[in-house]
Amino acid sequence: MRDDPSDSALVARAAAGDQSAWNEIVERYAALVWSICQRYGLDREDIDDVGQSVWLRLVEKLGSLREPAALPGWLKTTTQRECLRVLRAAHRHAHANLPPEDNLPADPTAAIDKDVLAAERDAALRAAFAELPGRCRELLSMIVSDPPCRYEDISATLGVPVGSIGPMRARCLDRLRRSPHVHGIADHDTRDELAGDECDD
Repeated sequence: MRDDPSDSALVARAAAGDQSAWNEIVERYAALVWSICQRYGLDREDIDDVGQSVWLRLVEKLGSLREPAALPGWLKTTTQRECLRVLRAAHRHAHANLPPEDNLPADPTAAIDKDVLAAERDAALRAAFAELPGRCRELLSMIVSDPPCRYEDISATLGVPVGSIGPMRARCLDRLRRSPHVHGIADHDTRDELAGDECDD
């Protein structure tokens, strides 16, 4: 699991009682917990149960996590264990004469690992984006909006000539790619995506 300094900082702040850091952790990784639960075939009620258990365990462990930077991996493992606990409890009620493993779903670890990597990548990109200068954040936000902004609209909003938007965009994307948050985690698809973002003329 790649160390993510932003996760380490968030864990340290949350452990010290910073509510905004805790909220950021939950916002950053709630989708990961949800996707793991879905891969185990849990219904909404069980997903809520697992989610509450996972976040409660994290609150209890915040101050003692051995590797705070590996938070996505910890969440993955803890969520998997909670999913299995819920499934085994349901299994005991439905099939008391069979061992719990008989009706468990196929191990979704490979797919979950992809979710963990996607969560790490998204967190790294958010952290890198937040550290860009305000003008870069505004420009890139306009470029990736749906539908993308036209160069004329960007020019009017930012007060820059149309001809300078392309070079400015390239500089901003280069800063994003060179961020310590992104370095080493962005795969080829992500780098190609960052390199290929265009705004319609």
